[in-house]
Amino acid sequence: MTHELSLAGAAIASTALYYGLKRYKSECRVKIHGTETSIPSTRTLLNEHCPSLASPSLAFMVPTPYLPTGILQTAFCSLQTLKRDTLSDITYDRELLTTPDQGTVSLDWYAKHKKGPISIIMAGIGGSSYEYHIRCLVKALSNSGFRAVVMNHRGLGRTPLTSSKLYNAQDTSDFTQSLHHIRDTHPEAPIVGVAFSMGAMLLTKYMGETGSSSLLSAAIAVSCPFDLLLTGRQLDRDTFLNNNVFQPLVVASQLRVVKRNYDMIKSDPLNFDMDALLNAKRVSEIDTLVTARTLGFKDCWELYASGSTTGYVDRIRTPFLVINSMDDNVVPAYGLPIDKIENNPYTALALVKHGGHLGFFTGLKPRIWYLTPVVEFLTAAVPQGTPGKAKL
Repeated sequence: MTHELSLAGAAIASTALYYGLKRYKSECRVKIHGTETSIPSTRTLLNEHCPSLASPSLAFMVPTPYLPTGILQTAFCSLQTLKRDTLSDITYDRELLTTPDQGTVSLDWYAKHKKGPISIIMAGIGGSSYEYHIRCLVKALSNSGFRAVVMNHRGLGRTPLTSSKLYNAQDTSDFTQSLHHIRDTHPEAPIVGVAFSMGAMLLTKYMGETGSSSLLSAAIAVSCPFDLLLTGRQLDRDTFLNNNVFQPLVVASQLRVVKRNYDMIKSDPLNFDMDALLNAKRVSEIDTLVTARTLGFKDCWELYASGSTTGYVDRIRTPFLVINSMDDNVVPAYGLPIDKIENNPYTALALVKHGGHLGFFTGLKPRIWYLTPVVEFLTAAVPQGTPGKAKL
């Protein structure tokens, strides 16, 4: 009798575990927001060519078991920055581009000399081509027939700072110049774009500014902070993640740029308070001391209030995919312009339940989930024929 009871208990526990896991997986299904119209749309493109986002059997983002929350996903991503493995072990060829104000941005190329479409990539705030998730994406795209180039902003990724003007996510001029340079030097190649976090915000603004004249055939924004004021408030909150992970990492990255280029920044006519800048502990302090003043705002909060890219979504006229997570601690889901995305046939949003900010790790051995959707979408959207003309 005891043996039979044990078997019955094990059977009940196994059944409960099975249905519990099945229910959990169903909750991890990717939710797509986008309009399906009588004419081809980005949502149609996803349905027809992106099984990792639209297939009933494949469209799941089940987080790594020991990274089940947004906080853990985000923290884990931050700790992987310098990791090297077979998925990310690449070497770049660097090209320096001089801007009209004598500033410098760097273009880090991978597989530059092979044929195929070109993907231009931008990292988030303080980031560069050397981050793990950027290198993984570069290699995944290269393995799928793309040439990849990562644009490093002024002073980042050891790009020399040759002008006192620093990078900010509201000025698309450097990105626009980089795109024109790539188009002029590779006129035969379609260009697509992928950007992360603050880079994704800049990409969104460019797509809206240029509309149907965009030099990009398609673009993807990952963990995009459309509402900069909301994101700024989230980052400035007194939380464990902000105080011990995000703020120290981003501030340290920005202050390394300041220390390496102290004399150049100090020479700016705005006469920045260099002592206060070097002692800054929060991103908001740096933005108040430098970025806000550079753009003519009183402080960072006035700057952030003016920096929303939500209003640019309506004007996008090229296939544009947004990938965000509902548990993103930096970009809350309630700040996403879902209505605008759904009302524009050129835009779509893939929203997952657990991915954090720039995390999206899945599998027992963590791997980056969005690499497959990115490759599927860009491959489907690349034009056949005239560069710059998308399939939609």
